[in-house]
Amino acid sequence: MDIGTLLQQVKEGTVSPKQAEALLRDLPYEDMGYAKLDHHREARCGFPETVFCQGKADAFLVEIYCRLLEKNGAVLGTRASAQQYELVKAAIADAKYDSVSRILKVERKMRPRTGCVAVCSAGTADIPVAEEAAQTAEFLGCSVERIYDVGVAGLHRLLAQREKIRAANCVIAVAGMEGALATVIGGLVEHPVIAVPTSVGYGASFHGLSALLTMLNSCANGVRVVNIDNGYGAAYLAAQINRLAVGAAGQEETV
Repeated sequence: MDIGTLLQQVKEGTVSPKQAEALLRDLPYEDMGYAKLDHHREARCGFPETVFCQGKADAFLVEIYCRLLEKNGAVLGTRASAQQYELVKAAIADAKYDSVSRILKVERKMRPRTGCVAVCSAGTADIPVAEEAAQTAEFLGCSVERIYDVGVAGLHRLLAQREKIRAANCVIAVAGMEGALATVIGGLVEHPVIAVPTSVGYGASFHGLSALLTMLNSCANGVRVVNIDNGYGAAYLAAQINRLAVGAAGQEETV
């Protein structure tokens, strides 16, 4: 819910003060017993609450989706299963699911996509995490450039895409194995790089720990790291950066 729009509607008389009071009563959250839905989050942070689907009871998940959709006109969920999609779709016919990224979303109210976030994956096996990042960034209002399978084992593949990467306001680098992709990209661009280690790799990769440590020890400036396989967290940060960049560009144009 956009508070500014609500207040304007009260001023214009299209919404009564009593109706506005009822809408605002759930701020800062709605207590459902098993969950406290943060309807105020978009007003505070710029983006609404996201649902982490994994591990949620079926009945809880469906009701959470219905309530968030009613309040926000859109819902984004991560780490959803195909079974959870079927449950949500039975209640919300226009729910959409992507089996690669495991994103489960409803977008009746879509944000306009602006700016640019580049999402780069080292290998094809990293695409599920990269797609979680890409689709989350799009849901949050970013235009996304997908650049996949450009790992450092074939550096020429990455260098062939450097102009696209440099044009982005922020770059998300998704890599497993040794996780070197983020450092290489960090040495090519002037904008922030968000490194996402993945659990892709053989035994000594320790389910992504090796890539995580490589990224944390990067010698490139401007590289920051999120948790293993956390495409969502990288996308959220990228969306914040992209929004600042778009806003700054707009201010420059008006000067």
